Amino acid sequence: MPLGDTEIILGKDWLDEAEPVIAWKNLTITYNDSIIGKASREEPLIPQEFADFIDLFQEEGFRELPPHREGFDCAIDLIEGAKLPKPAKTYPMTPAESEALEKYIEQELKDGKIQKSQSSMAAPCFYVNKADGGLRLVVDYRKLNAITKPFRFPMPVQTELLEQLKGAKIFTKMDVRWGFNNIRIRKGDEWKTAFRSKLGTYETNVMPFGVINGPAYFQAWMNDIFKDLLGVTMVVYMDDILVFSKTRKEHVKHVREVLRRLRINHLFLKPHKCHFFTTETSFIGIVISPEGISMEKEKVKAILEWKAPTTVKQVQAFLGLAGFYRRWVKNFSSKAKPLAELTKKGIKFQWTDKEEQAFQSIKEAITKEPVLIHPDPEKPYILETDASGVALGAVLSQKGEDGRLHPIAYLSQSFTPPQKNYDT
Repeated sequence: MPLGDTEIILGKDWLDEAEPVIAWKNLTITYNDSIIGKASREEPLIPQEFADFIDLFQEEGFRELPPHREGFDCAIDLIEGAKLPKPAKTYPMTPAESEALEKYIEQELKDGKIQKSQSSMAAPCFYVNKADGGLRLVVDYRKLNAITKPFRFPMPVQTELLEQLKGAKIFTKMDVRWGFNNIRIRKGDEWKTAFRSKLGTYETNVMPFGVINGPAYFQAWMNDIFKDLLGVTMVVYMDDILVFSKTRKEHVKHVREVLRRLRINHLFLKPHKCHFFTTETSFIGIVISPEGISMEKEKVKAILEWKAPTTVKQVQAFLGLAGFYRRWVKNFSSKAKPLAELTKKGIKFQWTDKEEQAFQSIKEAITKEPVLIHPDPEKPYILETDASGVALGAVLSQKGEDGRLHPIAYLSQSFTPPQKNYDT
């Protein structure tokens, strides 16, 4: 690395690990580049405007057991007459998983987030690999969920969230640390969350991941915390927060208010997942900018690299991922019709030229990646429609600053058998 006239201070720890060779004659430094990226992410470079909120980005505060909150504790009401599941068998674990389990149990007991249990039912637990190479403990609450009364709360609609960003020029994205664990289990319901491991049976004092009503309770709480800010200066989907503004000056004010409310409610943030003062950001799988919304590059890449399905489940998985971006694809339903037919009950799986053509057609449409503009309620909308014998399609557009029509969204829907008899 050329030094030029740069003045640097090299710490002893860095010198020990990097073992640099400095050539004073030509002012270059050579070092062990395997250490790049090892800097701690727990002490992020927080913008100076928010330096007084540094405590929200540290893990120490999160270790405290959250308080009970009236109306927002997670209640687990069981269906009357439901038969309680028997305690599950324990799953075998690798040495690495066993070590991780011991550390997890020790820390959670210390923090008061779990306690030993004598529950008459207990779910099994096991580990899965995380994207960063670590391990994540999963408790299989499917049997508990099957006998739990659902808590009804409307989750945010993606399109409605995105429509609220019109005119925004600058964004800050935040991610709440261990979202569900910030909510307490209603007193008396802890025994229902019991899980069984090789180290014993434990129950949780905080809302665990995997319980059926977790998303609804957490979203209800978030909406209550930020109720007067939603759609005005921010949107929130579960533990993902997006603050938006038209100028940097007002953005500082908006972000500080969000941070203030997070602190009041003892909510902490994952520093490596927070991005401040950006003009483009990814939120709930969508890339957002002042110009409009587009697809995430990684998801587009995954779609393009998808190999031809050999089973119905693989077809369903492909349609699920590609369908997430259907609003970007003109006549998606028509293009996907041959693949959708394969998923119907009683249909024999056969991958012919027709299915391959549909598969490639969707991929080709995805590669075009049009940017969908933010709708402007002050401007007229233009709706164009089309239909074939199997599906209908439409595109909603508005004129942009350049005077040309730009798409806001594409719509498509397959016809039901009776609808196929309509004149198109």
